[in-house]
Amino acid sequence: MVSAEPPIKAGTPSIEEVEATIQRNLSRRETQARVSSVLYPTLLVAVLLVLWEALTRAFHIPQFLLPAPTAVLSSLAAHADLLLKHLWITTLEIAFGFGLSIVVGVPLALAIFLWPPFARSIFPLLVSSQAMPKVAVAPLLLVWFGFGLLPKVLIAFLIAFFPVVINTAVGLSAIEREKIYLAWSMGLSGTATFFKIRLPNALPSIFGGLKISVTLAVVGAVVGEFVGGDAGLGYLLMVANGSMDTPLLFADLLVLTALGVAFFMLVELAERIALPPHAKGATAGTMQSM
Repeated sequence: MVSAEPPIKAGTPSIEEVEATIQRNLSRRETQARVSSVLYPTLLVAVLLVLWEALTRAFHIPQFLLPAPTAVLSSLAAHADLLLKHLWITTLEIAFGFGLSIVVGVPLALAIFLWPPFARSIFPLLVSSQAMPKVAVAPLLLVWFGFGLLPKVLIAFLIAFFPVVINTAVGLSAIEREKIYLAWSMGLSGTATFFKIRLPNALPSIFGGLKISVTLAVVGAVVGEFVGGDAGLGYLLMVANGSMDTPLLFADLLVLTALGVAFFMLVELAERIALPPHAKGATAGTMQSM
């Protein structure tokens, strides 16, 4: 007995065509979302700059109080060599301070996770170190290590390392016990379970801490230059403020902001490389919980 298949109506799309259409729609929506995420902030900034320019010209606001955006751009172009010179110093301070926060913070978080007595001993000290104003510590570091690069790196490290420690320790602990039991039932050793199950599960939280840390490293480098710097963008801010060169002050702030965004984007790029697409949403949740 031959089973008769239901007839396919003319013009009815096949399953492959439906899947291709769905995929095209998803790709189009992702492209639109990416374009919107860049276009809307760009338009908002453009509108604010136009209003800023118009208000400074309409009310004849002196440049030493609030320079127009065109004056800031002119100062940026006129002092480009000076800004690049100090930009290099601040970049080194941020990079070394942030790198040191990773080198110290991740092993410290691992020790906190693996050894509860150590965690109970060190955690009050970590909290106390964050309660202590870093500006008050900066002069002491200058006495110990002089006015070179090292004290600024240490200040950036002291401000930046705490989110790395906390987020890494929380990420290593925040895993369902069922996953661990499943790994053990499959015969995985403790080391294999850590690297194949626990560490990948903790990566979103770790990168959330790194994103916070790199922005704080920028703050730490500038604080160090304020207290005892003879170079760097923070030092140039004080020089511009002392000479009432407000356009240069704004140009310096613009370069410093761009530097912080660049470091943040580098961490985000590393996150995209290290994390699968379905795990990236967990990082956003970690950032919102901070």
